[in-house]
Amino acid sequence: MRTSRRVGLLALISLGSACSSARESPPRDLSGGNGGGDAAVAIDASAPSTFTDFPVDPVLDTTGTPAPASSATLFGGPTTGSSTGGPCLVDPELGALFPGNWLRLRVHFTPPIGQTLFEIRVHAASQLNDLVVYTTSTTWTMPAPMWTALSAHTIDEPLTISVRGAPYAGGALSSPPSLGSTGAIRIAPVQAPGAIVYWTSSGGTALKGFAIGDETVHDVLRPSQVGTACVGCHSSTPDGAFVGFSAASDPQGGNPAAIALRSVDGMLKTPTFITPSATALLARTTQQQPVFSKAHWSTGDRIAISAFEVAGKWELIWTDLEASAQTAGVGYGLLARSGDTQMGAAPSFSHDGKTIVYTSAAMLDGENGHLGGGDLRSIPYAARAGGASKAITGASEPTFNENYASFSPDDQFLVFSRVPNAETSVNNPKAEVLVIPATGGTATRLAANDPPACGGKQSPGVTNSWAKWAPSVTQVGTKTYYWLTFSSTRSDGGNPQLYVAGAVVDGPTITTYPALYLWNQPAAENNHTPAWDVFQLPIL
Repeated sequence: MRTSRRVGLLALISLGSACSSARESPPRDLSGGNGGGDAAVAIDASAPSTFTDFPVDPVLDTTGTPAPASSATLFGGPTTGSSTGGPCLVDPELGALFPGNWLRLRVHFTPPIGQTLFEIRVHAASQLNDLVVYTTSTTWTMPAPMWTALSAHTIDEPLTISVRGAPYAGGALSSPPSLGSTGAIRIAPVQAPGAIVYWTSSGGTALKGFAIGDETVHDVLRPSQVGTACVGCHSSTPDGAFVGFSAASDPQGGNPAAIALRSVDGMLKTPTFITPSATALLARTTQQQPVFSKAHWSTGDRIAISAFEVAGKWELIWTDLEASAQTAGVGYGLLARSGDTQMGAAPSFSHDGKTIVYTSAAMLDGENGHLGGGDLRSIPYAARAGGASKAITGASEPTFNENYASFSPDDQFLVFSRVPNAETSVNNPKAEVLVIPATGGTATRLAANDPPACGGKQSPGVTNSWAKWAPSVTQVGTKTYYWLTFSSTRSDGGNPQLYVAGAVVDGPTITTYPALYLWNQPAAENNHTPAWDVFQLPIL
């Protein structure tokens, strides 16, 4: 049974969501803080431990080779043995912030050679007991009932995780246990909304998806289902009913591409409002990834913004999805970018429908700045006219190639990737993800760029890129909670995988948090270019 504390908190969260959707506060300076540790939260240390979500007795993992019944005796007390030399905790990353509806807590670590028996210990002040798990596996996942109870009770307080390892054989330890990673994570007082649809290049290109908290993924769209050879860059329509995507005839590449929209409910239906003229305009090559705005998604005003190649130069265009004719100015049109003579691509359309942010570079290939020199710039939508192009201060730096911008759900911030100026934005190990006020300012490097230090990998070097925001924000007290997803090659196999990270804004300060691994995705697949929105995926 859930306590009144949780009920009251849920009511507060609901109220915060309603208030945040109407909030129009100015963009905040993000230079105030960028820590991967715990956010400042008042915890009453004198309050008694209340909850019994963790059992009194140690948990003996039976996955694979069962942990011996004598494990607790062999390991002794929590301070027995060496204070160094133990396993490196890979997942969760220490300091991470969990949404309240996240996947079950998974503890994954890499031990030194020779260590074969492990102790996982989790401590929280609000829990009467410590959770103690003994296992011979390097991965342990919390049972669903325990995680459900824990995420309802132990909210916004440190959950300290420690991992110890020891060599075990013949019923004994050949040396005392060694402590490895130890530190705290937190469960936020909010949930992460919506669903993620992402692109995989494994086994042929496809779009796959899942709602936050789902432990499996399923196909959303495969090329053969829509009569093309390759599907790629994609985004959600504001109602979550459809995905707009690039479709190419070359199974090995993304160009020359056209644009299509299909429903995400498993039926792959074309929207009924798309007219024959609009269908013909979308089928033209070469154009890339349509984006949409909630402010221009109603009958008589359904607009797609995309990049379109005109006489060898990439430009930004609008397409009327209800067009009565294919003629310029009626069915489509170029968006003016006065003051910018370079190519323009990779647009992001603000939710209020007033602004388009895009990548400007001397040489672009659809979404990508192959030759470097990319900067983020903005233009007004201005009723399909476009207008004066302005550089985004802090995201148009001469020393970097900035790209792949995305508006936050309240249009207050942009998230983007950057690499050194003279280098390509495509599959670049040096790519990192940053956040900046939408009108420009000081860019904040996300703590989520950094893998666990003990794992030997570091950023730049793990291809952090293509970040997207969750579809809404939630305010609790003075804090506003944001969630982002991005792709990174920090995984055990070094292949691109998807991660999620939290960011909390409190007054002028933003605190960013280390990454959470989405362990529901197939670990061996190459997963990239996620879109996070209110996708109406079928319930499986």
